[in-house]
Formats: sequence, C-alpha cells, structure tokens
Amino acid sequence: MASYLQIADDEKGHDLDLFCVPRHYESDLDKVIIPHGLIMDRTERLARDIIQDMGGHHIVALCVLKGGYKFFADLLDYIKVLNHNSDKSVPLTVDFIRVKSYCNDKSTNSVRVIGGDELSNLAGKDIVETGRTMQTLLSLLSECNPKMVKVVSLLVKRTPRSSGYRPDYIGFEVPDAFLVGYALDYNEYFRDLSVSDDRCW
Repeated sequence: MASYLQIADDEKGHDLDLFCVPRHYESDLDKVIIPHGLIMDRTERLARDIIQDMGGHHIVALCVLKGGYKFFADLLDYIKVLNHNSDKSVPLTVDFIRVKSYCNDKSTNSVRVIGGDELSNLAGKDIVETGRTMQTLLSLLSECNPKMVKVVSLLVKRTPRSSGYRPDYIGFEVPDAFLVGYALDYNEYFRDLSVSDDRCW
C-alpha cells in the first residue's frame, strides 16, 4: 500500500495573508490547505521512491494534462537530480495525454482522451477523486500491452463516490473538498497558484 501524507477532514488550513496569492484571486479563496514547500518536499520523496522501485527499467513518463503538468514537471526535475546523484537511475522518455472528465466543479460520467503517442509505463496525475477516470485510462493503456503500469498522483480524495482505485504512489490524501492551485483549476482559472487552496463558495 502506498504511503502518503493525510490532510484531515477538519484541517483548518492557513490564512491567505501568510502567502503570496495574486490579488485577483484573494476574494475567491478561503485558505491554503497545502503550502508549496510541503508539496515540493512530498514530490521529492515520491521521486526517490520511484527511483528505488523502478531503477534500471526504462519508463515512459506519461503526464495527464492539464492539471497534472505542474506536478509532473516538478516530479521529473527531482527524478533528473536523483538520476545524477544516486546509485540507481531511471532512463525515461516523456509523453503527454489529455483526459477531460470535469465540467465546472463536477466530475462527469464521460472521459475524453486526447494525445499520447506511446502509451506505456508511468501515468502521472494531479488528483484521483472517484478513480473512474484513471480506471478508464488504465484500460486504454492495457490495450498497448505495456510491461507494467505504475500511477503516481499528488492528491487522492477521500470521497464516498470513490470506486476504490488507489494509485501506486500518492502524495497527499485530502478531504472531499474542491481544491485549486498548483495546476488544479476551476474553469481554467487558479492553475497559476503555487499552493493548493480550498475554494470558497
């Protein structure tokens, strides 16, 4: 079972005035749930775990766009550093795929997949909510007959709507709340925040 950092349901978060938040977002946000430094430290640990588990295997690192791009880029940066400075290394190539399953703040029942030239080993995703989108993507990936597929996700939500799917590598387990920032969006806004914020309704 993947280890992760759990953010409690009653997490009070941090006041916005303690962080650099663009003024045009201040009135739309409630609090900072996961500060940037904590995200980066957890991402570095995930990279170390991946190197330990996958060292010596060639992997295709597949980014699930758009929400996964920031986490994916930071994760690959840490993997590159570890490749240069550790006993194990991971030869890798990179590809991108876009999966769309949201309308506004609601998960839809349909999944659209765009892109991905060579679908193979590692799928990096920003957030696993119900797990249905990832299960659909994994089904598509299995048609390509990869040797193995490992999934890393920065966030996994605790939700009664969960299908029970759990990624191989998890950064944080979070409450069933709508989160934005660190490339997570609401109608394409808030992707440029460096922290993960609780959206205020």
